[in-house]
Amino acid sequence: MAQVLAYHTGLNTAVLHEVATVVQAGGVIAIPTESSYGLGVSPFQADAVERLCRLKERTDGKPILVLIAARSQLDRLVRDIPLAAYLLMEAFWPGPLTIVFPAAASLPAALTAGSESVGVRWTIYRPLVDILRVTGPLTGTSANRAGRQPAQTAEAVQALFGTEVDIILDAGSAPGGAPSTVVDAREPVTLIREGPITREALRTTLQRGGFQLNIRTVPS
Repeated sequence: MAQVLAYHTGLNTAVLHEVATVVQAGGVIAIPTESSYGLGVSPFQADAVERLCRLKERTDGKPILVLIAARSQLDRLVRDIPLAAYLLMEAFWPGPLTIVFPAAASLPAALTAGSESVGVRWTIYRPLVDILRVTGPLTGTSANRAGRQPAQTAEAVQALFGTEVDIILDAGSAPGGAPSTVVDAREPVTLIREGPITREALRTTLQRGGFQLNIRTVPS
């Protein structure tokens, strides 16, 4: 079975070092997020991302979002930062907003799914922040097989994936919050999924830079 480590805010240095070592070696860790448990791998390692896709049985060809805990962690992920993205970052980051950027050419194809884009969220959720500051950016896809509900507890992750996951960080039941709002900041700036940050708030921010918000929402 996967190694289960009890999570508490401010995990000790030894535990965080162990988690980072597993990630650097291409491992998969289950992590608590604002809404459910997620599966984290290094977004810079093609083998790890492909392993993640097999684990989730993904065949939808959708890009995989990435979590960060500091503005400096964004640089390796993106090719450039559109002006609209700067406006959104200033207004809503860190927070429940995933921004879609032009992807860095070095990112694995399985991460971007051929879209030449990458969705990134700077989380404010303390359990994630502690982890990401040590591991660096991680994928934030939900802990589930394709078409099934995301796991809300470490026990559910264990039952679903067993030894296929290397470490599970057990923080108790996930908060169960709504998934983040998703905006593609490339022109035309487009709302892909409405969540905690409303379209009205986005419009107000974008209008300051002369941008319109197009709507192309998809089911959560």
